[in-house]
Amino acid sequence: MQNVQPEAEIAVEPIVYVVDDDEEMRGALLDLFTVTNKRASAFSNGPEFLKAADVGVPGCVVVDFRMPGGTGLDLQSALASLGSKMPVIFLTAYADIPTSVRAMKAGATDFITKPFVNQDLLDAVDHAIRLNGERRKADAEVDRIQALIDTLTPREREVMYAVVTGLMNKQVAFQLGISEMTVKLHRMSLMRKMQSRSLADLVRKVEHVQRERNQS
Repeated sequence: MQNVQPEAEIAVEPIVYVVDDDEEMRGALLDLFTVTNKRASAFSNGPEFLKAADVGVPGCVVVDFRMPGGTGLDLQSALASLGSKMPVIFLTAYADIPTSVRAMKAGATDFITKPFVNQDLLDAVDHAIRLNGERRKADAEVDRIQALIDTLTPREREVMYAVVTGLMNKQVAFQLGISEMTVKLHRMSLMRKMQSRSLADLVRKVEHVQRERNQS
């Protein structure tokens, strides 16, 4: 199993991972994705997939819900524990409402019943790949802002978090027990390090990181 890595600067073609113990179904799905110009790779079970696949690349996972050696939900849980945000699309011949609700609550993007219409699955895959792209961009932005925050001194961080709550320099100085001039100097320094030309931009960056971290 390859570690989840940050998105590379160069574009990487999304991949559709197929995980299904039915050899005939695996072959049919690979043919479907190949003729529709999608990069795809198939595995017969979850452990095999987790051992060999790189879930750090863009794409999604199309997985049979019931398989020997672990269910699709087990695989979904394993992906989450590894930090992967690859969307999961479940295929099943035994759909029921509680199971589908459980899968969707765990983060599945679609729950498709066999037999299915090919276009329905292709639409689901396109949606999942778009969603994955959006997630990766959001994560990259969070990492970029966090890298800027990491360049701040402990005191600069204190000043920043106080300032973004709306406190004036005089109020920040009183709260931290330092002079107003010291606050101004720290504020000038942190604005430069955060690459922010305005308070509004600084607030946006801090709130963006906090919001994304809370949702993770």
